[in-house]
Amino acid sequence: MSEKKEQTKQHRFQSLGTLMDRWKEGTFSEIIDDWKWIFSYSVRYKGAIVFYVLLGILSTTLGLVGAVAGKYMIDIITGYQTDKLALLAVILVGSALISLVFDNLVNRISTRLSIYINNDIQADIFDKIVDADWLALSEYRNGDILNRFNNDINTVASNAISWLPNILISFYRFAATFLVIFHYDVLMAFIALGSAPFLLAISRYVLKRQREYGKKVREMSSNMMTFEVETIYNFDTIKSFGTAPHYSKKLRWWQEKYKDISLRYNMFSIKTNVAMTLSGMVVQLVAFGYCLFRLWTHSISFGTMTLFMQQRENLSRAFNNVVSIIPSFLNSSISAHRIRELVELPREVHIPASSELDAYAAEGFSVEMRDVDFAYVDGKEVITRSQLEARPGEIIALVGPSGEGKTTLIRLILGLVRPQEGEVVIRAAGGQEMPMNADTRHFFAYVPQGNTILSGTIAENLQMVREDATEEEMVEALKIACAWPFVSKMPDGIHTKVGERGRGFSEGQAQRLAIARAVLRDAPVLLLDEATSALDVTTEREVLRNIVKAQPNKTCIVTTHRPSVLNLCQRVYRVMDTRVTELSEEESSRMAMDF
Repeated sequence: MSEKKEQTKQHRFQSLGTLMDRWKEGTFSEIIDDWKWIFSYSVRYKGAIVFYVLLGILSTTLGLVGAVAGKYMIDIITGYQTDKLALLAVILVGSALISLVFDNLVNRISTRLSIYINNDIQADIFDKIVDADWLALSEYRNGDILNRFNNDINTVASNAISWLPNILISFYRFAATFLVIFHYDVLMAFIALGSAPFLLAISRYVLKRQREYGKKVREMSSNMMTFEVETIYNFDTIKSFGTAPHYSKKLRWWQEKYKDISLRYNMFSIKTNVAMTLSGMVVQLVAFGYCLFRLWTHSISFGTMTLFMQQRENLSRAFNNVVSIIPSFLNSSISAHRIRELVELPREVHIPASSELDAYAAEGFSVEMRDVDFAYVDGKEVITRSQLEARPGEIIALVGPSGEGKTTLIRLILGLVRPQEGEVVIRAAGGQEMPMNADTRHFFAYVPQGNTILSGTIAENLQMVREDATEEEMVEALKIACAWPFVSKMPDGIHTKVGERGRGFSEGQAQRLAIARAVLRDAPVLLLDEATSALDVTTEREVLRNIVKAQPNKTCIVTTHRPSVLNLCQRVYRVMDTRVTELSEEESSRMAMDF
C-alpha cells in the first residue's frame, strides 16, 4: 500500500514537470485546446457541476466546523467545564453525519455524471469513427483504436465533470484548513506546510527516474501483452506444429525480463518512499514539539493542540489533493488529444443526391470504371489506366495472382477509396449515374475474404443486414446459398448458437452463411471477394446459379484465384501488373479448361 502511495506521489511530480516542460516548449496551448474540447461535453451538465461544487464546499466547511467543535469539547472536558457541552456534542455529531451524507452524495452524482458523459463521448466518437475515411483510419491499428475508444474516453469522462469542481473544492479545502490553523497560530500554519518545499525540491530527480523506469515498464508490458495475444490467437497453429514447449519457454523469458525491470523500479520506489517518509516525520516531530512547547507554556489548550495536529495532517492531505489535480489535468489532456486524432480524421465522401437512384434499384445497376489510376502511397500504383463494366444480370469475374489488386478494385467499387484519376460510377438503366461514395454503398451486398461470422445465432448473423427479415426470408436466403441442408439438421435450426469467428462451423459452412447474409440484404449489386474459396466446385457453381435465378437483375462481381466458374461469367477481367484488362472468350475458355 505504501508503495502504491509513493508511486502516486511520483506520478504527481512527473505530471507537474511535464506540465512545466509544455509551458517552456510553447505547447501548453495544445493542452488548452484539448480541454476546450473536453469542456464542450462538460457544459452540457453545468447545472450538475455547480451543485457538485456547492456540496463539496459545504462538506468541507462542516468538516472544519466539526473539528473546531471537537477542540472546544476537549477544552471543556479537560477543564471540567460542562456548559455548552451538549450543544458542542450536537454540532460535532451533526456536522460529521451531514458531511458523511454530502460526501456520498457527491460520489453518487460524480459517478452518474461520469457514466452519462462517457456514453455521450463514446456515442459521438463511434459515429465519427465509422464515418472516417477508410484509408486514413486504416493507418491506426485495431488495438490502438479500441484502446482510445475505451481507456482514453474513460479517462476523459472520469475527469470531464469532476476536474473543475475538484479544483475549486481542493483549493477551498486547502485555504480553509490553512486559515483555521493560521487563526490560532501563524507559525504553526507554516510549520504544517514544512514538507512541501522538500517535495517540490526533489521533484526534478524523481521526474527523471520516473520517466526512465515508467517507459521501460510500459514497453515491457506492451511486449508481453503482444506476445500473449498473438500466442492465444494462434493456439491452433502452435498446437498443430507441436511448438507449445517453445512458447512456454519464450513466455518465461519475457517474465524474467519483466521481473528484472519491475524489481529495479520497486527498489527506486522504496528509496524515494523512505526519503519522503522521513521528511514527513521531521515535519510531524517539529509540529508536535512546537505544540508541546506551546502547551507547556500555557499558550494553547490541549484542545487547540489536538486541532493543530489533526489539521496539520489534513493540510498536508489538502496540499497533495491540490497537486494531484495536475496529473488528472494532464492525463485527461493526453487522452483527449488521442481521441481528437480520431475525431479529426477526414470524413468519408457523402453525396446526398445518391438517394435519387433508389427509384431505379429494382431494374438493377451497372458498375463502371473508366480510366482509373489508384495508389495507396504516392509513386506505388496499384491500378493504372484501367476499365471495367458489369451490367445487371451478369456475373463478372476478376482473376489474377494474389496481391495484384483485386481487393483494391472491390474497395474502389464500394467507395472506400477513391481513384486519383478517372472515375468509378454506378449507373441506372435510364442512364442516371453517380460516383461511388458512402451514400451509394447501400446498393451493394458484400462478402469479404475470411471468416466474417459473428458470435450469436445464425438468425442474428443474418438479420444484421435486415433487422425486419422474417424466418421464411432467412430460410430462403440460406437455400440460395446452399446453407440450408446443414442448418436444417441442427436442433435449433436458424437459432443455433454460433461461436466467436464462426466456431463450430467449417470454413465452407461459414462462407455459405456469409453469402446467405449478403443474399438476404437483396441489394442490386453483389460483391464476392474470394467468398467461395472454401467451397467445392460443384457447390460454388450451384450457389452462383441460384443467385442469378432468384434475382435475375442482380449485378454480381466475383474475385477469385481459381477460375472454376468462368463458364458462368459473361466477362472475365484479369488484374495483373497494375492493369485491369478484359479477356477474350477464347482466353476465358482456355483458362477455365486449364483449371
